[in-house]
Amino acid sequence: MKDEGRGLMRRDVVRDGVRGAVAVVLAAAVLTGCGEEKKPGASAAPSSPAKPSPTSGSGAAAAKAGGAVGSAGSACALPATFDLAAKWKPKPVAAEAADSPLAGLAKQGPFTLACEIDAKPAGHIGFLRAWTITTTSGTPRAALESFVGADKNARKPAYQEIKGGSLPATEVAYETYSKVMDASKQEHALAVVTPKGTLVLHLGGLDTQEHQEMLPAYELAKSSLKATR
Repeated sequence: MKDEGRGLMRRDVVRDGVRGAVAVVLAAAVLTGCGEEKKPGASAAPSSPAKPSPTSGSGAAAAKAGGAVGSAGSACALPATFDLAAKWKPKPVAAEAADSPLAGLAKQGPFTLACEIDAKPAGHIGFLRAWTITTTSGTPRAALESFVGADKNARKPAYQEIKGGSLPATEVAYETYSKVMDASKQEHALAVVTPKGTLVLHLGGLDTQEHQEMLPAYELAKSSLKATR
């Protein structure tokens, strides 16, 4: 029944889609506050600490000709470019006015949400999100710690220094906990600092199982990172 429920939910979500950038951000906030809609029969994630994602090039299987994003003229202009998995759809997130009730939903620490890459067309429930800040100095580790530290539900972070494509990067695997649902789920994020700003790539998901199914797309993005020219 659990698998059948997941299949029905996926088909419904894929059919309905996302209507506009503001709706995307609002939906993300609602999902975050509610554990991203725990599915019927879903159980809490294992209590063991989250582990950094594999770096063995597992993104190749996800990918194949999904295009790229980040450069001028692409769907989202970002401090770094990266490849997209097939059928993942990028959309820029419009800036909200400072007095808008939605303004805070697109901020995490010093970072602003700039782009959401939607996995629903590929059959998954979640997003790869690009968060940016204009800072061109400092370390990826410090940037990532400020991003994760701004999430009051984050716990058990495990950081490691890696290469994000051609760029020095820091990656973190961690859990977010929903008190309402009494459940945790895995998350991954990485940060790079470039001459055009600092970028955080974050992968969430409806739950830990969905997150793990989307990891190859995250790995593809990570392995293909390049500073925007």
